[in-house]
Amino acid sequence: VPLAMRIDELPVIDVVFVSHNHYDHLDADTIRAFSARFPGAVYVVPLGFKPWLAGQGVPAAQVRELDWWDRVSVRGLDFTLVPAQHWSKRTLTDSNRMLWGGIAIEDAGRDAAKPWRFLYTGDTGYSQDFRDVGARFAGGFDWLAVPIGAYEPRWFMQAQHVNPDEAVQIMRDVGARQALGVHWGTFVLTDEPLDQPPKDLAVALSLHGVDPARFQLFGNGETRRLPAP
Repeated sequence: VPLAMRIDELPVIDVVFVSHNHYDHLDADTIRAFSARFPGAVYVVPLGFKPWLAGQGVPAAQVRELDWWDRVSVRGLDFTLVPAQHWSKRTLTDSNRMLWGGIAIEDAGRDAAKPWRFLYTGDTGYSQDFRDVGARFAGGFDWLAVPIGAYEPRWFMQAQHVNPDEAVQIMRDVGARQALGVHWGTFVLTDEPLDQPPKDLAVALSLHGVDPARFQLFGNGETRRLPAP
C-alpha cells in the first residue's frame, strides 16, 4: 500500500528502534533519510547493528546496542531488549550474525513504583519467551504492539510468525491491558489474504474471552486519540 506519511512530514524523532535486519524491517534508504532528517536521533538496536548503521551514516555515538535483557536509558525512558523467536539474514553469508528482539519501554516519570509500560514483540513465533517477559515485568504492560499477519501456511510460518490466536495468547502472557495489532495489511508476504488477519483475530478474541475493545486495529495511515495513562 502507499506510504501513509513521508519522512519529511514526520514530527521530530528522538529514538529509533529496529527489531531485526530483514528487508521489510530495515531499509537502507530509510535509515539514510532518517539520519539526515533527524541527526540527533538515538538508535536502540540488537547486537551487531552498529557497523551496518555506520555504513549508512549513523554516528557510532548515537547507537545503543543491546543483548537480550540489556537495558538502557534514553531521554527519560528505559528501553529493554527482550527475546523473541525469530532470525536474521540480509545476504547469503550472514545468517544470524545480527541479533533480533522486541523492545520494552518504561516511563517512571509519573509513578516510579508503577511505571507506564509499552511492549513491541518484534517479528516472532510463539514461545516461552513471552511468559518470561511477563514474569520479568511483573504488573504487566499498558500497551502491547504484536504482529497478527503473515502467518500462513502454518507448517512454514509457525516458527517465525505468530497467528492472531497466538497474538492474543501473548497479550495474556505478558499481562497487557491494551493491544495493537501490527504487521498486517501492508505487504503481500504469505498465503493468507491481506484482509484475513482481522477476521481471524475476532475469532481468537472470542475463544480467549478477551473484550475486542482491548485489542485495537488501525487502518493504514489512521490515527486515534487515546486516553492519557
